[in-house]
Amino acid sequence: MKTITVTVNGTSYEESVPERMLLVDFLRDRLALTGTHVGCTYEGVCGACTVHLDGEAVKSCMMLAVQADGHAVTTVEGLAGADGPGPLQRAFSNSHGLQCGFCTPGILMNMSDFLARHPDPSDEEIRSGLVGNLCRCTGYVHIVRAVREAAREMREGASGVQA
Repeated sequence: MKTITVTVNGTSYEESVPERMLLVDFLRDRLALTGTHVGCTYEGVCGACTVHLDGEAVKSCMMLAVQADGHAVTTVEGLAGADGPGPLQRAFSNSHGLQCGFCTPGILMNMSDFLARHPDPSDEEIRSGLVGNLCRCTGYVHIVRAVREAAREMREGASGVQA
């Protein structure tokens, strides 16, 4: 067992964890943050477990909880702002970027990091950014549309233009 201190969604936790416990299991089982999903049984190929570690998208099934010691983690539960869902979450709802919703939390976390680095992406860049996220329901058309819409809203908001 090892004691870790990690900030998750703005709250600091000090927990004793087995040294081999995965970050996804820590989030789900210890902190009851079940929006982070396990879809590919810990193989790192589906992206459903994506969270932010110090602002960067990572697959939490490929990382030990002890590796998060001293770091800040944001899960999908922490993605919304004080005013409610952000532009990306609203765009997913408005553009029907989800169907069953299982992959959606991971895609939201991946694409929020992607948009922070690519504020005006082309559809091809969005598709390339989605490579690490598998969705079996949508065919990605509505997801790409949602990301494009969120990017537009975020750019207009940053420039002071009303979205």
